[in-house]
Parts: sequence; structure tokens; C-alpha cells
Amino acid sequence: MNRLLRALRGVAYAVLPAELLLAMCLVGGVRIPAVALAVAEVAVVLLLAAEVFAYLRLRRGGLTGRQALAELVPLPVLRLVGHELRLMYSLVLRVARRRDGVGPDDRAFGHARDQAALMYGFTFVCAVETVVMAVLFRNWPFVHAVLLVVDVYTVLFMLGLQAASVTRPHVLSADTLRLRQAGHVDLRIPLERIASVRYELLFTHEKQDEVLDLKIAGQTSVTLELSEPVTYTGLLGRERPVRTVRVHADDARAFAKALREAVGGERPAKAPVTPA
Repeated sequence: MNRLLRALRGVAYAVLPAELLLAMCLVGGVRIPAVALAVAEVAVVLLLAAEVFAYLRLRRGGLTGRQALAELVPLPVLRLVGHELRLMYSLVLRVARRRDGVGPDDRAFGHARDQAALMYGFTFVCAVETVVMAVLFRNWPFVHAVLLVVDVYTVLFMLGLQAASVTRPHVLSADTLRLRQAGHVDLRIPLERIASVRYELLFTHEKQDEVLDLKIAGQTSVTLELSEPVTYTGLLGRERPVRTVRVHADDARAFAKALREAVGGERPAKAPVTPA
């Protein structure tokens, strides 16, 4: 089975980029021989059939759906695809004026306000670039089509980042604090592990072990000290323990006050145990 999985990954790395290239050529008006198109489509169909077969074998072997998918697709690829899908889904939530992961008894704290001007400014620049490139390369259909797809997706990506920040606020529930940032950070901290909370406005952040800085517009405003570490998972799946978390909220003082009330007031962190 391991040989089959390695073979499938090798074929996927070759076939899928080739299929993407053919798709861009077709969009750009480049004529592709019928034989080449037929071979490409057959290769994709066979690859998908093999992936389905391997997936079913893994499921019969006792793996869950997520575990089987992780065996077939590298974790970084899965996480990147998931991130892109969350951004696009956030656009839908933004239009519908809904929020993700906020229950009826939860308290939500926004954190997107201070970056809005910057994000929309970048989006405007990308939109202007899209128009300029469309005019400059109007006589090169293939280049024009490729750049148009890339530029339009870039605009959607920027809007998605801001939409994710708006629709995915920090969430304080009865026993858990859920800290989020756009579509790539979702850290859950049990309230029992929060040793202290303080309002602390910082604009410079030195990289330190076991410290996580969730900056918005280059700043953090609330610092959490934990009695026990929690595991933070990065965009590509890398995990590391954190004991100090610095975050930002639109109303940072109210956020810090709500946290202190939820954990029963600030408590001293547990002293390290030293051998006798």
C-alpha cells in the first residue's frame, strides 16, 4: 500500500500541473491537438480512479476519512487548500452578514477594524493593476487570460482575508477562549489554563520561544500568560507549544476585562517545580 501511495503522489505531481497548464492554454485561446487533450483527460480520470481506490482501501483498513485523505495528499497541501476554501467561504458569510463559530451563549470580540484601511487599500491597488494589465496585454490573448485569472483571484484573496477577519472573531465561551486570525489561525485555550490577562499595547515583537504573536496591523493589545502550554498549529501544519499569547481586539480593554471575569480574576502562574 505504501508503494501505491508513493506512486500516486508522483503521478499527481506530474499530471495535475500539466492539466492546469492545458486549462490556461485553452482559456487563452491556444489551440491544443485533440490527441493531447484526450491523453490529458484520460490521465486525470485514471488518476482520480486510483485515488478513489486507494482512499477506499485506507478506509477499509480502519482509517477515518480525514486520516485517509491525509495519507493521499501531503498535509501542507491540505492545509493550504483548506485555507483558500475558508477565505472564499468567508466572503459568503460577509455578504450574508453572518459569523463563523459564534454560539448563542458565546461572546464575540472583533479584531479586524485596525487593518481594514490597509487591506482595502491593497485590494484597490490590485484592482487597478488588473485593469492596467488587461489593457497592456489585450493583444496577447494567452498572457492576457492568465494575468486576468491571477489578478482577479488576487483581488478575491485580499477581500477574503478581510472577510475572514471580520466573520471569524475571537470567541469566549463558558470554558474556552478561541483566538482566531483571518483563515489560518484557530487556537483554542481552556480558560483553566489562563493564569493572567493584561492590557498591553505593543508595536514591536521579538521572536521568542513559546510566545505567539497574533498581530493585527503590526500591533497586539492583550497579553495572556498560561499556566500550562497549548499547542499552536501553523499554516502548513507545524506544531509548537506556547505559554504566552499576545493578541489584538478592536475593544482590547473590554476583551481583557471579559477574560479576567471569565477566569475568576488574574491568578499567579504556577511556579516551576525544582528538584530537591
